[in-house]
Amino acid sequence: MPRPFSDLFMTTDSAPVRIRVDALSPEFTALAGEWAARLHLPTGGDADFALQLGEAGLQFAELGPQAAGAIRVDFVAGAVAHRRLFGGGSGQMIAKAVGIQPGIRPSVLDATAGLGRDAFVLAELGCQLMLIERQPLIAALLEDGLQRAKTDPEVAAIIARMHLIQGDAIALMRGWADEAPQVIYLDPMFPHRDKTAQVKKEMRLFRPLAGSDDDAPALLAAALKLASHRVVVKRPRKAPAIAGDKPAYVLEGKSSRYDVYPKKSLKAKSG
Repeated sequence: MPRPFSDLFMTTDSAPVRIRVDALSPEFTALAGEWAARLHLPTGGDADFALQLGEAGLQFAELGPQAAGAIRVDFVAGAVAHRRLFGGGSGQMIAKAVGIQPGIRPSVLDATAGLGRDAFVLAELGCQLMLIERQPLIAALLEDGLQRAKTDPEVAAIIARMHLIQGDAIALMRGWADEAPQVIYLDPMFPHRDKTAQVKKEMRLFRPLAGSDDDAPALLAAALKLASHRVVVKRPRKAPAIAGDKPAYVLEGKSSRYDVYPKKSLKAKSG
């Protein structure tokens, strides 16, 4: 039997997080029930958070008077669309980090997919992406966003290059039986600091569920063993590198950086 969903997510003080599934209008009641059954969540009762289903798809919301706004995955409009249209193409730092060059579009495993934004950028540039997200609720939001985007003619071809797996990335990489990805991309949750300024809405919502990636060293070690050409780790600009092997070089931006662990050179496909 799967563990109850509330057992999978703990707040920073180890108190269980209470989550329910809500239909935002009556016509979504049946679908909300299906998601609740799939995720082993209740459809009623007291809760701290709610996975809500409505015309715009799935969204995740904190409940209560001090709640932040709901979040959802949208590859068609908003910030993702703006980045697709005006984000700088292959000149973006993430593109340089994974090794995109003329004639080179590596296969990429995004082992910490989150809401899929970085993976979408790489897919838009022509890379084939496998995405792994271990947190079931975040994976549900991402799956819903991918499914909705498949019907949009402007992004459907990009979404077709993105393939989602829900599961533990370390275990999946250690047991990988298919052709190894050329590049593995990691963006582990950085440990929370109490003295930091207001945490972004998404971090505020997701940190009680996902916590910090304390197993980041094991994640990096598994990635280095599996990737055929390089591993790329996204970090806050001033954060220490993940414990273990040191990056060969770093690409640094205003607020974040990419630690690059090359294994061998990427080459353009002949013919």
